[in-house]
Amino acid sequence: MSEKKMHSSRRQHLKSLILQIAGSMLEQEKQDKIAEKEAYMAEHCPSPSMAGDQHTLMEMCKKLNALIDQVDEDRYDIEAKVLKADKEIEDLKIKVVDLRGVKKPALKKVRMSADSMLQALLGSKHKVTMDLRSNLKQVKKEVKEESTEAVGDWRKNIEDKADRKKMFETS
Repeated sequence: MSEKKMHSSRRQHLKSLILQIAGSMLEQEKQDKIAEKEAYMAEHCPSPSMAGDQHTLMEMCKKLNALIDQVDEDRYDIEAKVLKADKEIEDLKIKVVDLRGVKKPALKKVRMSADSMLQALLGSKHKVTMDLRSNLKQVKKEVKEESTEAVGDWRKNIEDKADRKKMFETS
């Protein structure tokens, strides 16, 4: 089935209609929230009557202070419950991670000299140079020189060994 594409002017017209409807819905929501706030305030907070003498006004102030204290206590209790719930959530998250097991990321190979490694570990305060090769002893290899005569003539070797044998027998 072939679908017909919508013309750009038709698409723009539909977008503008949708935006108008959405704007009117947002405006209606704002008005509903304002009306709801006013209804709540009228129900729970009656307007104070300022008529009367000083004694009645003092009593009204005391009542308001008591209400403020009660609201502060409730707010504190609710905050404590929320903090406790947050702590439990964090503990449960940690338990979930522990049960799953922590996947160790693959380590990357890093070429680092001993000097830069010490500087990274100890910080920039310590200037330690570690040239390991300079502390090593110099060893000279001695090449064994084998006599080619002894290798070539086997009779001389046998005679030498016979002489040694005689030395041990006589002593």
